[in-house]
Amino acid sequence: MPPETLNQLLERAVGFPDTGLRLLDRREREQWVPWPEIHGGAVSVAGGLRSKGIEAGQRVALIYPTGREFFDAFFGILLAGAVPVPLYPPVRLGRLDEYHQRTAAMLRAAGARLVLADRRVRRLLGPTVAAASPVLGCLTLRDLPRDAGSDVVQVEPDALALVQFSSGTTVEPKPVALSHRAILAHVRALNSFWPDSDEEIHSGLSWLPLYHDMGLIGCVFPALERPAVLTLLGPEVFVARPAIWLRAMSRYGASISVAPNFAYGLCVDKVRDDELDGVDLSAWRVALNGAEPVAPTVLRAFQERFARWGFRPEALTPVYGLSEATLAVTFSALGRPPHGERFDREILATEGRAELAAEGIELMSVGRPLPGVEVRIAGAASQELPSGQVGRVLVKGPSIMEGYLGRPEATARALHDGWLDTGDLGFFHGGELFLTGRAKDVVILRGRNYQPAEIEHAVEAVDSVRRGCCVAVSHLPEGAPGEELLIFVEFRRGSSPTSTAVLPKACTEAVLAATGLKPDRVLVLEPGTLPRTSSGKLRRQEALRLHLTGELSAPDRVTPLLLTGALARSALAFARTKPEAAK
Repeated sequence: MPPETLNQLLERAVGFPDTGLRLLDRREREQWVPWPEIHGGAVSVAGGLRSKGIEAGQRVALIYPTGREFFDAFFGILLAGAVPVPLYPPVRLGRLDEYHQRTAAMLRAAGARLVLADRRVRRLLGPTVAAASPVLGCLTLRDLPRDAGSDVVQVEPDALALVQFSSGTTVEPKPVALSHRAILAHVRALNSFWPDSDEEIHSGLSWLPLYHDMGLIGCVFPALERPAVLTLLGPEVFVARPAIWLRAMSRYGASISVAPNFAYGLCVDKVRDDELDGVDLSAWRVALNGAEPVAPTVLRAFQERFARWGFRPEALTPVYGLSEATLAVTFSALGRPPHGERFDREILATEGRAELAAEGIELMSVGRPLPGVEVRIAGAASQELPSGQVGRVLVKGPSIMEGYLGRPEATARALHDGWLDTGDLGFFHGGELFLTGRAKDVVILRGRNYQPAEIEHAVEAVDSVRRGCCVAVSHLPEGAPGEELLIFVEFRRGSSPTSTAVLPKACTEAVLAATGLKPDRVLVLEPGTLPRTSSGKLRRQEALRLHLTGELSAPDRVTPLLLTGALARSALAFARTKPEAAK
């Protein structure tokens, strides 16, 4: 009988000692951790958790960078019969106050009974834990007894397996409840796209954070289900030195990797030729692109830039998904270059027909629904729209969430008769899905709707603009005759004062040339100012809100004094709490 839970998947993988995880550090040194070893570590953690009073069904948060301890903690929670809640570590040290508030809110929303954290990360978490609950424990794996027994708790397929948070681009992140059955159905659908053969055994490589659905559900779980070898490096390693991603793909002959659109652009901008000596990317069969809008110009630039190292255009594979659907909803056809079309820009932003246009906005297809998944387009009155008409994207299938944990009203707004309202706008053309944007992010100017992505892409082409760090929003000031178009843009690090000073004029001209719209104001910001979700997506409406309240400011400068103060405040916060779960 095939495994029906994540726990059973891990137990089965014990019989495959040649498969597991290869962990790379910033110096590209590797640590090999086979699945049987991960199972052994998880059993020990499970016993330690039970000795601390953790019971089946309780939620346990974990805050770790990419590394061995994450897996011991994650699977240890599962084997204890509890439910893991992966959260992101405080990587933006200049935004610690924001981190404490946001993470505390997520701990409360998940109903976490305990926090497990990396030893170094824990030193900063005092204010987070204190704000979440005065009795919430926060432990490292060293604080757990390592000889507390080896019995594991058996769970049912319909039991809660994971709480992952929605991205929160337009609202605060919500806790998405996923069962073992839903996750396994999704993982098996993903693995069906690349079956192994006598000629090729697939292997994956990822730098995505493990608290993100693409990193955990899209990479780790498929490798466990096969079982197979997965190579991992931390997201901070990729951002600092993106060439390491490409070198690792070549070094290990990995055939599958996934990244958001910005990562492909970062490689085009930052990877130098001399960093790719001896690199061969011809084994890279599937380069998935998801989690944020897919920019055709970025895909073309990446393919052209790295073709000389064997990268093939048919490897680029745009996809679409969201946390509430476990992960993926649609996949582009494998082995075919990305498919794009140009459509009339004004019609696309309304619930009307999507008409082809010679000089319109170019959109990339994100493919067809996964096996077992249904997608339909709904109009304002919830009626199903025919192909070629823009509306809200609705999804149905075996991997749809159980609901938002503890939020029946939010669940009722999102789920209707088994259909999930994604909040995205899109249409079908030629049997494939095209996305036009988020319903709540539509820019409204003089009664017409526009998609912000086209405006933002025009700005990003301007010299001295930091790639992927621009948002376009509309705003109706009090007493004004109509809406204004505001653009917030971060300048690139190292830009000269002269080039920064001319950015408002240059951005205005770029938007006018590309879209026919003239921005009312272009606000130039320091790097790191724009608010983001935990997975790095820009929060347009939050940027506007912060601007209107005078709170849109650059992050604090990270200095030894700032870090010392943060550590002292954290220690004081821990001293004032009474963590029941840490007894």
